[in-house]
Amino acid sequence: MTVLVIGGSGFLGTELIRQAAMAGHATAATYATRPGTTSHAAWYPLDLRDPRRVDTVMAEVGAEIVVNASSGKADWAVTAQGPVRLAMAAAKYGSRLVHVSSDAVFSGAQVHYDESCLPDPVTPYGAAKAAAETGVLLVDPQAVVARTSLIIGGGNSEHERLVHQLAAGTRDGALFTDDIRCPVHVADLAAALLDLACSDATGVHHLAGPDAVSRHELGILIARRDGLDTSRLPTGLRAHSTLPGALDVRLDSRATQRKLRTTLRGAHQFCTTPT
Repeated sequence: MTVLVIGGSGFLGTELIRQAAMAGHATAATYATRPGTTSHAAWYPLDLRDPRRVDTVMAEVGAEIVVNASSGKADWAVTAQGPVRLAMAAAKYGSRLVHVSSDAVFSGAQVHYDESCLPDPVTPYGAAKAAAETGVLLVDPQAVVARTSLIIGGGNSEHERLVHQLAAGTRDGALFTDDIRCPVHVADLAAALLDLACSDATGVHHLAGPDAVSRHELGILIARRDGLDTSRLPTGLRAHSTLPGALDVRLDSRATQRKLRTTLRGAHQFCTTPT
């Protein structure tokens, strides 16, 4: 079986390639600016804004499974429209598509969100991700849309790097005590995405850890795991900052967890062992 990872040079994409290759799958991956460093994949440049290039890559690779782990931030052409182009090509070539979405599609007004909850984004990024979800499932009803939360693991995530920089005093900022999410370990997330890809699941699924923690609580867990001085981690309130976005968004992944072979660990569990 051939697996194509869109956005393979990113944090999640790198782990997806590693696990797909370890499982014995022929693996290909795309990149926007430069290929990843792993030799476990055949690399293809891809701009999701270019429908002809999307079609060309899909035709050349001929993948049975396509996992879209790309990140275009708030760029509408990449984040909202790109996945729809990908879904059209997946439907054309008979590929099974798993599209990675985000808890940013929610406002936080409801706090607890399961798969039946409708998106109500409050940021341009969240709006783009929500539009992508709708477009992907409209074009390819057999696709999987997998919403996730903060991705942690291996010391290489954005949040882990921030914690180390704050503890070292090399970066200004604060870890918010009122910004709450359900972090997931990158290895668990990648394994769960491949579980869904190899199943008959369709539609929206949630892939987040069971522990709801603030960004500051998560920072404390990471600092303790890595032997850092937790007293050096500054705190703040997102509500008092100029940063847009939801405060408290807790993805309920229990329904999806029952379908998985992979256990989605909580932050208190996956931060108890060294990276």
